[in-house]
Amino acid sequence: MDYTQVTIAGWIFAIIAAILIGMGKTGLSGAGTLAIPLMAILYGGKPSTGIILPMLCMADIFGVLYYHRHADWKHIFRLLPWAMAGVIIALLIGNKVSDHTFKNIIGVTVLFSVGLMFWQDFHRDKLEVPSKRWYSAIFGLAGGFSTMIGNAAGPIMAIFLQSMRLPKNSYIGTGAWFFLIVNYTKVPLQMFVWKNITFSSLTFNIILLPAIALGAYLGVKLVDLLPEKAYRIFILISTAVSAFFLLF
Repeated sequence: MDYTQVTIAGWIFAIIAAILIGMGKTGLSGAGTLAIPLMAILYGGKPSTGIILPMLCMADIFGVLYYHRHADWKHIFRLLPWAMAGVIIALLIGNKVSDHTFKNIIGVTVLFSVGLMFWQDFHRDKLEVPSKRWYSAIFGLAGGFSTMIGNAAGPIMAIFLQSMRLPKNSYIGTGAWFFLIVNYTKVPLQMFVWKNITFSSLTFNIILLPAIALGAYLGVKLVDLLPEKAYRIFILISTAVSAFFLLF
């Protein structure tokens, strides 16, 4: 994309998405998910993933800098091989479909993630700690596929990590490191295979860095001010509506 040709509406949507991504990395879970369908509607399916990914990479740094000491690497190593396999599957699929189909896949993926977030809210205290390898394989593959196809693996990883009964800081730190590793791995794949990350789009991303930082700051502050349940319901409903529009 050529950022010099972005309309005023495009800048507004991009700034909103950047703020939401920053908020999602600093405590307001689900906020970043809303940015995915918004950007896909405005810029198209595959191009939007190339715009969002560097923004996520920037936001990941905020999470790792704050929680880097609290990661449980055992769970990261269990997930990574399967997640990379899911990334490759999505890479091959995404390179062979039209943008319309790609947007539909993003829509379905995001709606599935929203459904998982609702399920997670109602079963938070009933998640068991599985020890079978197939459990890591399923969540790793699903997480890798969904993060590559639509940057939408947050809810999937949240359920997996919560089922491990990790302390709060370990939960956040483990997720922060996992997504930093996976997201930075995706950058060359999207740059050289999908070719939806260019010098122009990276310049566009860098311009949005202050909005990401603002979102990260707001996320920290708003966690203490807003009722989490009400805010989460708003994010879930608005994300579901946005994803629904991708299907038509």
